[in-house]
Amino acid sequence: MGEHSTSNAWMEILRFPLGGRSKKPRQKGLTMLLDKGLGQEETKDLFQAAGDYIDFLKLGFGTSALYPQKALEEKISLAKQFDVDIYPGGTFLEIAIMQDKLKEFLMLAKVLGYTAVEVSDGTLNISPEVRARTISLAAEKGFKVLTEIGKKNPLDRVPIEESVKQIQLDLKNGAYKVIVEGRESGKNTGFYDNDGHFTKEHLDLILSAVDNPELLIWEAPLKEQQQELILRFGPNVNLGNIPPREVIALEALRVGLRGDTLRSVI
Repeated sequence: MGEHSTSNAWMEILRFPLGGRSKKPRQKGLTMLLDKGLGQEETKDLFQAAGDYIDFLKLGFGTSALYPQKALEEKISLAKQFDVDIYPGGTFLEIAIMQDKLKEFLMLAKVLGYTAVEVSDGTLNISPEVRARTISLAAEKGFKVLTEIGKKNPLDRVPIEESVKQIQLDLKNGAYKVIVEGRESGKNTGFYDNDGHFTKEHLDLILSAVDNPELLIWEAPLKEQQQELILRFGPNVNLGNIPPREVIALEALRVGLRGDTLRSVI
């Protein structure tokens, strides 16, 4: 299995304590960043410093509608230059569905250069038929389709068994990966409790929905969550909603360059 394409003098004398980290273009070990409003230079600096460790850049919520057109196009272009898939947040697509503008949304997303879309019902209640049609339409247009399970508001939570069925349906309908909701807080949302932990029962049920856990992306904005998932699934677990300033710190966790995961190989 390949190693990072990034190299410097240190790696001529040392090796990563946790080996086997996949390199881009990756199908596993994906890192998805949550971008809440990075400017062009910030985005460029981020990609130059850490582009090898970033697979998806999500323009969070509905922020895609708030950039000046030129700035948005430049951000999308930068992502493509660094082989990073870029997509608008799932909430934005929910709004398009609510306003009966799904086809127009997908068409404009394609014209702008987005390479992926997220299909979710974290806020709205979307019928199974509409969800399936949205996945199929997006896949037909050549997008990598990421779907999401879990509600943002804990009051809206549905039985875990329903989410298990939804994972299976989404993959059957053409989803590339299924995201397990965690929001940007990682606490009291999706499948996380008030302290930011999964219950073992919920985790086991989610895993039972797939033959391969690599089909799941775990939103894990908190370091403790990232550490737990890496120790359970290895350095090539798919992780999402990572704050941009934390991407190199996360990569250090993945390869054992932090004490929290280094302990596992001592």
